[in-house]
Amino acid sequence: MSWSAEGPCEHHALCHCSDCRRWSGAPMVGWIAFKADQVTVTGTPVVYRSSEHGAREFCGACGTGLFYRNEAFLPGLIDIHSGTLDDPESQPPGAQIMVKDRLSWTSTMTELPQFTTYPGLGE
Repeated sequence: MSWSAEGPCEHHALCHCSDCRRWSGAPMVGWIAFKADQVTVTGTPVVYRSSEHGAREFCGACGTGLFYRNEAFLPGLIDIHSGTLDDPESQPPGAQIMVKDRLSWTSTMTELPQFTTYPGLGE
């Protein structure tokens, strides 16, 4: 399964909400939003209704989280996991959202020891 988008994104943000954290298993999720008519999806994602209005979609073959749609709050938009971009370095996020739910320790992540690979396996 794959996706492509034509034209500029509407926004790219790191989301700290508890729903995104639980669904992804990560402390935050990068979402890059495009107008739905800019996005072409090849294959059929599995849909999980995560709330009354929200639908999260993932690849049924490998489990990769892909899309979030919510016509009530994000009409006409599709949020795409920015980690699935072919070149995620090319599209840095422009904001952090839902910071009211942010895990407090994420603000000090840059102070943690850093290893180029797994500790003990090289620099």
